[in-house]
Order: sequence, then C-alpha cells, then structure tokens
Amino acid sequence: MRPDLRERLAAGPLVFDGAMGTELYKRGHFINKPFEGANLSDPTLVEAIHREYVQAGAHVIETNTFAANRLKLQKVGLAEKMQEINEVGVRLARAAAGDAYVIGAIGPTGTKWPNLAPARKLELAQDFRDQAEILLAAGVDGIVLETFSYLSELEAALDQVRPLTDKVVAALATFTGNSATGDGAGPGVVARHVLRKGADLIGANCAEGPMELYQLAEKFVGHGAPVAMIPNAGYPKPVDGRMIYMATPEYFGVFARRFFKLGVRAVGGCCGTSPAHVKSMVGAGRMMAGGAVSLPSVKPVATDSHTTQEIQPVRQQIAFAERTPLAAKIASNEGFVVSVEVNAPQGLDPQKAIRGARMLKAAGVDVINIADGPRASVRMSNWSLALKVREAAGMDAIVHVCMRDRNLLGLQSDVLGFDALGLNNVVIITGDPPKMGDYPDATAVFDLDSIGAIRMVSGFNKGINLAGRELGGQTKFVIACGAEPAALDYDREVRRLEQKVAHGAEFIMTQPVYDPDVLERFLKDIAHLEIPVLVGLMPLASSRNAEFLHNEVPGMQIPGHIRDRMSDVGKGPNARREGVLIAQEMLTAVRDKVRGAYIMPPFGRYEAAIEVLEVVGYEKPADYVEGWRS
Repeated sequence: MRPDLRERLAAGPLVFDGAMGTELYKRGHFINKPFEGANLSDPTLVEAIHREYVQAGAHVIETNTFAANRLKLQKVGLAEKMQEINEVGVRLARAAAGDAYVIGAIGPTGTKWPNLAPARKLELAQDFRDQAEILLAAGVDGIVLETFSYLSELEAALDQVRPLTDKVVAALATFTGNSATGDGAGPGVVARHVLRKGADLIGANCAEGPMELYQLAEKFVGHGAPVAMIPNAGYPKPVDGRMIYMATPEYFGVFARRFFKLGVRAVGGCCGTSPAHVKSMVGAGRMMAGGAVSLPSVKPVATDSHTTQEIQPVRQQIAFAERTPLAAKIASNEGFVVSVEVNAPQGLDPQKAIRGARMLKAAGVDVINIADGPRASVRMSNWSLALKVREAAGMDAIVHVCMRDRNLLGLQSDVLGFDALGLNNVVIITGDPPKMGDYPDATAVFDLDSIGAIRMVSGFNKGINLAGRELGGQTKFVIACGAEPAALDYDREVRRLEQKVAHGAEFIMTQPVYDPDVLERFLKDIAHLEIPVLVGLMPLASSRNAEFLHNEVPGMQIPGHIRDRMSDVGKGPNARREGVLIAQEMLTAVRDKVRGAYIMPPFGRYEAAIEVLEVVGYEKPADYVEGWRS
C-alpha cells in the first residue's frame, strides 16, 4: 500500500502537477468561459490534462476546482451547480490519477478581504467550509488552499477547513514584489501563522517565477513543517501577437533541484506550466531520493524507497582490509590516504590522464578516482581509463558508478564486470542530470538512488544479487559514498548518510569543503557511524570558477569570504596560487580529523593537487611540471 500523503510529504521530494487553466485555454476553452465549468461542459478534456500530468510523473494532481466557490460561480451563473462541479472535479482527477494523490484545490474569494465587514467575512468563510466538505466527501486525499494574497483570508479559510478533516491541509500564499502579502505579512510571518492554524504543508505559489519563490523558500524552510513551492512560468509576454510564458521546462528542472537541496519537500507548476515542466521537475525529484525501482531491504532501516522482503547473504564478506591495497591502507590507520580525481578524455586520447596519473603516483598519491560522465558529459568510459592507467602507470583507481545512464539490468551487469576486471574500488553516486550537458534530451534512468545501489553492491559482496539469486561466488568491492557537509538541507543529508552506511558504505568521500567549522560539525554529527572520511578539496582556479561552482553545481557551497579572496587576487597565476593556498589552509586545519583527502584539481591541472599536498609532506616528483599551465 502507498503511504499516507502526510507520510509521503515528510519523506519528499514530491512533484505536484502544473497549470489547468492555461492548458484548457491552449486547447480551445476560451477565457470567456469559467475553467471550472469545463468539469461539466468538457470533462473529457479536463481528464485528459490530468492524465498527461500523471504520465509526466506528477505525484500529486489538483482538482479543477480552484474557483469553484459559491461567490465566484455566482458571478458566472453557475452557483447552483457548485456541488456538482466540485464532485465531478474530484471524479475526473481520480479517474486519471492512478497511484498519484488527488488534492482538492480551493482558491480565495477574489475580494479585498481586509476591507470587508466582519459579517461579510463570516458569510464568505462559510463558502470555504462548504466547498471543502464537498471535496472531502468526494474522496480527495487532502485540501490545498492556494494563491491567497491576504494572510487574514488564508487564516479564515484554515479556521473553516482544518476542523473538518485529519487529512493533509496545505496553505499556500502568494506574495507581491516586495515579498509580502497584500496585508503586509512576510514569508516568515505567514509560516508561523498558518502553522498555528493547523496547516500540514506550508509555502507559496504563483508569483513571477521560480527565482522569486526560491528567495521566499529560504524563509519558509526551518519552521518544522514540509514546504511546497509552486511557481508560475514567469509572467506572460506578447510574442507575435500571442501571450507566451517564458520560463522553460529546463529552467524549472534546475530550480526544482535547488528547491529540493534547500529542503523544500514539494514543487509544482502554477500558471503557464505544462506537462513538460512537470516532467523536468520529476527528473530532479528522482535524482534527489528513492529512485524509480523499489528494492528489498537488507535490514529494517527507514529508506526513501518502499521495501518488500529481506535479502539474506549466502556467505560472509571478505574482510575489508583484504579486498584492495586502498582498503588495506584505510584499515591500517597508518599514513594519510590521498586520492586525486583524474577524468577520462572527451575524445580518444587518454595520454594526458595517463601522464597525470604517473606524476601523481611519483608524488606519493595512493589512488586516482575517475568520475562517471561528470556534469552529464560524454567521455571515454571511466573503467576503460582505469585499465589504461593501471597498465601504463601501475596505479589503482576508484571508479565512480552513477545512476543516470544504466537501468537496473545494465547497472548490475557492469558492476559485476568491474569485479571481473579487478576494479574493486567504487564510489556510488546519483549522478548529474542530462539537462546539464550537451544532450539535454537524453533519458535519465535513475532506477536506483545511491542508497539502493550501495545496497546492491553490498549484496554482491555477500554473494547474492538483487533478485535473491546466488552469484556462485562473491565480489570484493570497497564501497565509498558521497556526502555534502555544507548541504542546505543538512538534516536530510545526515539522515541519508546514515542509510548509506547501514546498507553497506564503508568510507566517505565528501564534496569540497572550504570551512573547517563546517567539516568539524559534520564529523561530530556522524561520529556514531564510525566510518573513515576523506575530505574533499578543490583548489579554485579563478573568481569566475568559484562563482560558477557555488551557483550552478549541485552540492557545492563556497563561503562568501572565500569567493571574495578569489575576486581580490584577479585572474591568471595569482588566482590559481590563491586557490591552492585556500586548499592548503583547509587541509592543514583538518588533517588530524580525517582519514585522508580527496582532491579534485580543476581543468586537469594535476600539479595543483601536488602543490596542495606539500603542506602535509608530499614532495614534487622529478617529472613535475614547473609553473602553471595556461
């Protein structure tokens, strides 16, 4: 059975559907007709739009009842059909929903609420109650009060609706350009007031677009309730005689990731959005949690995926220290462990990477690691470069395994192949979405998230695959996972890291960290996991590089004072030296607190990694490239 909507909201992320009114308009239902009236006059069209949103992957669809209150229907001559319009609205949504949740939409009265006399407010408040009773009786999974431009009206609606049900009640306000409601309440005030009135889901909708709501979201998160952000596709602009919404589906996908990273639990689309916008947001949600395929659980740990049955290992894992030289060094607690990222070429020639690996080995680096199509770019496969480097330079690699490109079948096949090739150091990551690269229309698979994949590889080490079948042996993978000490939704990051460790992760490689206090907090909060940590370090190349990483790369948070330092030194060699100095300072501050370092030199400048390591006793090898490359 699917979880209750309240439970699903707590887990997140969820994607609501997009606009109904603008979709009806695009398909011939003109604005001189009430959109809610289409439930009776054109039910096939309404159901078809709902169905398209479900096919796009929406987890929640709203009934076409936003303006189906008595006052608004009276203005278009449909007041006597209020009950029928709302009941049919639920029936049409439910017919299209499948496994999606159906939530009853209730909008404001359209009056200047603060100016109304108390008696008139009481009369109109009864309309909220009447509409909610009809929707609940018709079988919705919850109620959403949305697009309320006056906090006082939203509170009045909550006073009427909340006592009617123990189902989810969402309260979404809309804000003017000065980030305030029409009666002057800012987002923090709105959050506190609607929570006191009993709202289960808080947030905002409509507005000028995702950027405006992102700025509001930061003030909604942290009040103790899940947050929803449902922006317009901007404001419509005239183009060749037509009014066009300018925000693209790709733009919505980017901001969905940002919303989810911030801690928002639900996103969706308001005016001007379409099934394409929803599909883009669903892709972002799939990246963030759960994957598309439910897996058996290894042990009774709460996860983002549904569980079915337990998988029992058929043999004990090979001792960690006996699996690879890297594992042996990590387990020995002797010496500082260092891995440096060396990425595969975007063409056919791996020689630069091989030369870099030779230089790093000569400097004393333990192992290189090779990303799996970073930033959704097409590159030589990382496993083929790992074999080339081992053959030419005698150096082992940690191979990244991301969830973007392989379905559940291909993923298991490839990972079993890694074991056959002796590529037994792996780091399991979710991976960047195709929208970031040169092939934005490529299919993003994400059958599993990183937790599910760690569970899968751990099962291989115990001699069994995900279907419960014996392998006729066992693999000896050393399983690393990623972590983001500066995550915006920090509690969720720690919670998911606990799940990764519970399902088989054996050491952590963090995203780049630039503040020792951030890392110390993280290490304190995960101390109970008793797991080795390799701190991520990325020597910045320029101010522009720092700003790009901070603003555009998921998982990267670069403090303002670090970005200011990079800006102050200008460009070129001075900037690159400052970037190395910042990384050296970080490494010096945290060396005694971690098991090792994971260095990500920018733009293939492997000599930068060696210079960072000089502060912990590493020496430049004879073939070190003097000076800085242009």
